[in-house]
Amino acid sequence: MKSLTHLICAALLVSIGVSAYGADRRSYTIAVIPKGTTHEFWKSINAGAFKARDELRKDGVRVNVIWKGPLKEDDRDQQIQVVENFMTRRVSGIVLAPLDSQALVRPVENAVEAKIPVVIIDSDLKSEKHSSFVATDNYKGGQMAGEYLGTQLGGKGNVILLRYAVGSASTEARENGFLDALKTKFPNITLISSDQYAGATRETAYQASQNLLNRFGREVDGIFCANEPSTIAMTKALRDIGRAGGRVKMVGFDAGSQSVIDLKNGDLQGLIVQNPVLMGYLGVMTLVSQLDGKPVEKRIDTGVVLVTRDNMEQPEIKDLLNPPLDKYLN
Repeated sequence: MKSLTHLICAALLVSIGVSAYGADRRSYTIAVIPKGTTHEFWKSINAGAFKARDELRKDGVRVNVIWKGPLKEDDRDQQIQVVENFMTRRVSGIVLAPLDSQALVRPVENAVEAKIPVVIIDSDLKSEKHSSFVATDNYKGGQMAGEYLGTQLGGKGNVILLRYAVGSASTEARENGFLDALKTKFPNITLISSDQYAGATRETAYQASQNLLNRFGREVDGIFCANEPSTIAMTKALRDIGRAGGRVKMVGFDAGSQSVIDLKNGDLQGLIVQNPVLMGYLGVMTLVSQLDGKPVEKRIDTGVVLVTRDNMEQPEIKDLLNPPLDKYLN
């Protein structure tokens, strides 16, 4: 009888342990949803998210990070579907880089109403329901691009802005910062084109770049592109017509490996560089803090720097240009 009592008590303890600790609030499944999955920028976000996962596991927090997003950065419907699928699966929380500041509002608010907290990274959302926004100060980055390009041109000349896509809050902020810097500090610079869009892929960006240079290639003095694929595509298009290498002053955004090569070779004069590894890392860490019931900041700035040939070999800059992605993605 005593043995049976011990067995019952042990079973009860196991049952209590499973219910109390098997579903421990420090055991989480987190969905990280980027705008796309092909560009190097998103691979860096992925590495940062996995870095956070690994550190949390070492601290005894059982975290499973699921990385899933649309292939192309213009597939709003697919990203919405991914968010909704994770909500149905009842993940612990979502880290999301919305590819449209308006279209993702309802899916995010539905998730929050279902008690699934959401941290927004990279690009803002027209909602106040998410727990935190972890991102670059993109407007400041755009201003830095405008100020540097204006200085490179000596305050005069013809400039092209190649935009990215309608509805992308991050790149729209960069574009606005760039335009405001030119307007306020360089009144003698003429903006000869600012209404063309690169689109979601390097191929569409290259076509847009060719179209612009077919029209303005001989009169343009400076160009700003607002993200990685458009920067790479425009630099290639300038080489095609023999106007790279500083003949046209070129400033881009983000540190894709090809852009780093172009900067070193002198085809790019400057890159505005974010810290996507830190962004992915802090996105997951902030969400876990929220899940743990800790207060989190509503806005977390992950920093932005101007990189040129003069400073690209500095250790802290080299870490941004060549993050150790394999360390976290393998």
